[in-house]
Amino acid sequence: MNVNGNAGSKGPRLVFWELTTGCNLRCLHCRASATELMSPADLTYSQCCKIIDQLAEYAPLILVLSGGEPLWRRDVFDIARYAGSRNLRVALATNGTLVDEAMAWRIRDAGVVRVAVSLDGADRHTHDSFRGQAGAFEAAIAGLRYLKALGVSTQINTSVARHNVHQLPAILALAQSLGVHAFHIFLLVPVGCGLTIADEQSIQAEEYERVLNWLYDRSLDSGLEIKATCAPHYYRILRQRRAEARRAGLSVPELPTHGMHAVTRGCLAGSEVCFISHQGEVYPCGYLPVTAGDLRKQPFREIWETARIFKELRHPDLLEGKCGLCEFKRVCLGCRARAFGMTGNYLAEEPFCIYRPAGVRPAA
Repeated sequence: MNVNGNAGSKGPRLVFWELTTGCNLRCLHCRASATELMSPADLTYSQCCKIIDQLAEYAPLILVLSGGEPLWRRDVFDIARYAGSRNLRVALATNGTLVDEAMAWRIRDAGVVRVAVSLDGADRHTHDSFRGQAGAFEAAIAGLRYLKALGVSTQINTSVARHNVHQLPAILALAQSLGVHAFHIFLLVPVGCGLTIADEQSIQAEEYERVLNWLYDRSLDSGLEIKATCAPHYYRILRQRRAEARRAGLSVPELPTHGMHAVTRGCLAGSEVCFISHQGEVYPCGYLPVTAGDLRKQPFREIWETARIFKELRHPDLLEGKCGLCEFKRVCLGCRARAFGMTGNYLAEEPFCIYRPAGVRPAA
């Protein structure tokens, strides 16, 4: 198929920006392989503003400031305010341990519209072991409470692996008790530090299916915004379950299509989402380490609209293996980062999906 046209040239819906690899924690699964020190290669404030000006050509979009730990950067709030002034909606992804009352005020005053705090266990031992620092659990909980007290919209992100998959109901209950707005789960992708723990910590495909069905049920009764990231087969399950409900004569609510809670396709890497590294390199997502361009050398528009990897990822018909044959490929697409991490080919079939498309089912 020709991928040199303008298909998918609409602007991104979400841009994730690794402002620094500097961080105060040493998480086992970290994509960034974070270090305690700020990198001398981190973009300057002036460079950040120039990038924001280029992103603003596609405004409004959601700009997620992450790291490492974004609060490790002293100018993070200047960056957030400037992005807000250019009509970008700014969210913050943090481990939460640096959020005291004063920091919560600064976050709110910078115009941040949503703060996502990582919580990878329902108790101190589980979370702290995964995050590599004693006291991280209590600090993250305290940070959420400070933000909640100021009326800042909050979200809990949970990276799901063998150590905590059994705790998901308890983590959700904790999220409800804290009064957060959203609960997002992230399924481990073998990249960064995750490469070293993929075999021993990753849950298997059958468990993915069970977890994602559980998550769908909770989307109906939890009262929270529920979302799965790096788990595109959730969007196949969502449509299967809704179709089952309709066949049973049950009412099915409309799916939200805008804002933080929008229900989209599965893998959005390169089509509605991209990732900017702390050095200005652009990737389809933070877990797919194939560069699309460098903002120190090219404008964002040129990268977004002409990079070959983006064009290929925008064409589901290029998918290989059972993903290419799947009747749900246009709503799922499989995790392109997981395919790349396991095979070296970002168009290969999703390696952690048990669904057998009609085209590959064995004959009766």
